[in-house]
Amino acid sequence: MIERILKRRILSSFRKGKAVILYGPRQCGKTTLVKSMLEESGEDYFFINGDEPDIREMLPNATSARLRSMVGSYTTVFIDEAQRIPDIGIIIKLFVDQLTDVQVIATGSSSFELASRTQEPLTGRKYEFLLLPFSFEELVAQEGVVEEKRRLENRLIYGTYPEVVTKPAEQGVLLKLLAGSYLYKDILMSEQLKKPGLLDKILRAVALQIGNEVSYHEIAQLVGADSQTIEKYIILLEQAFVLFRLPAFSRNVRNEIKKGRKIFFFDNGVRNAVLGNFSPFHVRTDAGMLWENYLMSERYKLHSFHGYDVGRYFWRTTQQQEIDYIEERNGSLYAYEYKWGKASKLKIPKTFLQEYHPTASAVITPETMDGFLLEQLEDIPGSKEPEKRKQKNSEHR
Repeated sequence: MIERILKRRILSSFRKGKAVILYGPRQCGKTTLVKSMLEESGEDYFFINGDEPDIREMLPNATSARLRSMVGSYTTVFIDEAQRIPDIGIIIKLFVDQLTDVQVIATGSSSFELASRTQEPLTGRKYEFLLLPFSFEELVAQEGVVEEKRRLENRLIYGTYPEVVTKPAEQGVLLKLLAGSYLYKDILMSEQLKKPGLLDKILRAVALQIGNEVSYHEIAQLVGADSQTIEKYIILLEQAFVLFRLPAFSRNVRNEIKKGRKIFFFDNGVRNAVLGNFSPFHVRTDAGMLWENYLMSERYKLHSFHGYDVGRYFWRTTQQQEIDYIEERNGSLYAYEYKWGKASKLKIPKTFLQEYHPTASAVITPETMDGFLLEQLEDIPGSKEPEKRKQKNSEHR
């Protein structure tokens, strides 16, 4: 079994008087992680499955006395697919406030359902974690850097969902099943979704624009909807952990793009399943898109799994000066360029250097990816500080 990084952080949050909420897309391993974690730690637990109709009827309007009679002497309660249970926020609040000897851990595959139902009742009463498909770091811990980098082209095409990784002979079939409807189950059941047929069209449009600035207006014209509807559906897809948005970085420069956004998939395999394209890598024309999506999603996992507080952006001006990825950490900026082919000389636009003075910059290629996805920017081979900053640091020393 591939060890999940979140396990240690989740266990360290137990028995501190708060509920533990674990979000993540369907099929990313939430239930497996929680069950294995509780069993390995010797925890006896009471299991509640939110997908069961009788459970959904039994729990609403429950009192603390009724909850106590239900769980008996168990001191750990595991609520799976908690977003399906009405009044789940109030129920967990009763556990935290009234049954103080009981540790609750709840999982949910839809943040727009679970978060909205727990936000107010559980203010100050919960620890939240996000589980995503396997990260490069987790796979390296299992197989080693050399072996995982050998599988890079496969990861760019099929992604890293647990079942896809552990059943390589069935990768394409499994992804088609996942992207067919299961991944969007929570969205399809949502009352906010008025036109389910639009989902596939929007996903296909976004999948073809990886790395490019996305215009809701252009997508709307393409799929026959209005811009507000497109934005609403994109937000729902983001809350179901299918997509995530990358905003434009803008503070000082007059001709910066200030309200732009790029959109990426949390998993390359889902992106390719949406397009129905699992062609071998050597015949593909979208290598650059796949490489950029992979790096963006993997860097996102690195930050999320370790609990890093990081700002993520791209940067572009109306004159087409651009930087693929800007990261803000502890008040410092780091500039990244992504190159699938042979690395060219890194050129950070002078406009950006003069206005923002980034701490360091680097070109991320398949050769340097392990530094980028396992450590911080300053540890990446080939990263460099801008000359002016180097000079200042030298004078200071």
